Amino acid sequence: MTRPLIGLTPSLNTEDRWERIRPAYTDSVLAAGGLPVLLPLTEDESVMREMLARCAGILLTGGPDVDPARYGAEDTDGLAELCPPRDILEFRLTELALAADKPLLAICRGVQVLNVALGGDLWIDLPSQRPSTVAHRQEGTGAEPSHGVRVLPDTPLRAICGRDELRVNSLHHQAIRTLAPALKLMAEAEDGLPEAAWLPGKRFVFGVQWHPEILSARDEASRAIFRRFAEACGE
Repeated sequence: MTRPLIGLTPSLNTEDRWERIRPAYTDSVLAAGGLPVLLPLTEDESVMREMLARCAGILLTGGPDVDPARYGAEDTDGLAELCPPRDILEFRLTELALAADKPLLAICRGVQVLNVALGGDLWIDLPSQRPSTVAHRQEGTGAEPSHGVRVLPDTPLRAICGRDELRVNSLHHQAIRTLAPALKLMAEAEDGLPEAAWLPGKRFVFGVQWHPEILSARDEASRAIFRRFAEACGE
């Protein structure tokens, strides 16, 4: 059986211009039956279209903050590192992937990109704008869960995981503020913060705020998310 080719968006080290990705992403895609490839941070739309044509699906990975100009924010207190090349690639690639009905899995920054691309907005800095007792930015690598999320009934996440609650890690200081009109909520944190969303009417468009790639070595629900993504890419 041929593995479906899945394109992963990279992080960029701005000092030495290295494009890179955490091995947990590629390991999780491989374990799920996909073949991961690292996509270049290009601004050339013809290249983006060719990449999308060759890939069976796209994985938007975690990374730096989304430029608030993308969703019209005026108060940018608490903003951290930006990466304009990633914004250029990921927003246009998301538009193209949705138009082509290519499966898309969006993780952490990825679900924020998906939400903004479809007309939602973000909390720029949770600690200052939306204080909570939930540890949305835990210490360490995220190898251990830091809080629970409630999985909504009759959602793809409930169908995939078969559970009404998950324990997840949390490595973000931004998050969905207003959910895009086209997206549907799948899970929320104990403090009500959106944690997962999906786009009805598409083969697979699925975003989570946590990092299942880090948890997948020991967590069946995380592995199930990647398996369903890879299956959609192979259909």
